[in-house]
Amino acid sequence: MKTLCVIGVGYVGLVTGTCFADLGNKVTALDISEERIANLQKGILPIYEPGLEEMVKRNVVAGRLRFTTNYDEALQEAEFAFIAVGTPEGVDGEADLQYVRSAAEAIAERMTRPLVIVNKSTVPVGTGDWVADIVLAKQSQPVPFSVVSCPEFLREGSALQDFMNPARTVLGSLDRDAANKVAELHLPLRAPIVVTDLRTAEMIKYASNAFLATKISFINEIANICEALGADVKEVAAGMGYDPRIGKQFLDAGLGYGGSCFPKDVKALAYMANVQGKHPQLLQTVMEINNYQRRLPVVKARELLGNLNGKVIGLLGLAFKPNTDDMRDAPAISIAHALQIEGAMVQGYDPVSMTHAGRLMPGVKLCDNAYDTACGADALIVCTEWNEFKQLDLERLRGLMKQPNFVDGRNLYDAAWMKRMGFNYRGVGRN
Repeated sequence: MKTLCVIGVGYVGLVTGTCFADLGNKVTALDISEERIANLQKGILPIYEPGLEEMVKRNVVAGRLRFTTNYDEALQEAEFAFIAVGTPEGVDGEADLQYVRSAAEAIAERMTRPLVIVNKSTVPVGTGDWVADIVLAKQSQPVPFSVVSCPEFLREGSALQDFMNPARTVLGSLDRDAANKVAELHLPLRAPIVVTDLRTAEMIKYASNAFLATKISFINEIANICEALGADVKEVAAGMGYDPRIGKQFLDAGLGYGGSCFPKDVKALAYMANVQGKHPQLLQTVMEINNYQRRLPVVKARELLGNLNGKVIGLLGLAFKPNTDDMRDAPAISIAHALQIEGAMVQGYDPVSMTHAGRLMPGVKLCDNAYDTACGADALIVCTEWNEFKQLDLERLRGLMKQPNFVDGRNLYDAAWMKRMGFNYRGVGRN
């Protein structure tokens, strides 16, 4: 059993700390937010992630997981300190490292024993060296330490599964012994472990996310061409996906990517390239396609209705993806705003993100369920592919609507069936 301190109890930190505790380690999770820590000590989680609440409670009861705001307490016996704080997008797309700096300084000022500092946050290439310099400068007395980069590859909505069954673990350090110590923590996961230098490990994270975002934008561009030429992008994607060189994942045409990772990381990588005098044309195009894709539901609704002024539009799903309450860069936000600009009255529903929606979507009427969202609507737009929506009584849904116009931004339904049910149906890239 190892003793860990995890700094930050957001998506990455809370999942990382809880899963390491579940593997039998002793974990202290720290956050500077007294409210978050007080809630966690009561069993109230700051995020929604399937299965996480039960795992947190199980490990707290077992004595393997605890929460604090006190660095001295968290670092007292720690052998590893994981930095898992937020790195929000800066003014020009760069990653804002203020929270990483604060964590590194606090570690340096309070560490009393040799420590392996692990950068878990998604940080620009070169941050590992920068963190080491901060710790050296801020130490009141010399205490041995090493810095290891261990980027996270967790998908919101399936984070526990991704942690416990990773495709690979990436570790980067100038100290091979420190990297091996972090590798030992991950051995129970029985996944390939890639050990490299700090900057290469940091780059692997950005390159991976940028590539996946590129696949999403690629299939969305193909979808728009399919629609113009009379082809069906779902069949095209299926045919492409059987090729092992391409693969099936991330070939679902729709409203593009959102959330806390892809938008921020692609921008940050493009920013790093520009700073170095490079020209990230592909990354710029990926972002342009993604922004364009969010305008399509509004265009399709306008084509169906002629004019959006005074019309009631219902949004099914508000979170950026299913199985999470995260609404950071969610397509539904920009779609609702665009509809409101054209004079539409917007109402919406999401199974878990309604609290966040009330704060982020002013002027949008929040409904109790999908049927209330359809009531009196001139059109419905699917923004998030929740499983709940696949089981809707479509006949009842159509009967509640003022006009049976349906824009399926996630290609959740069969186009022919929707038309037989009496809907004026528009998907993405469907013939």
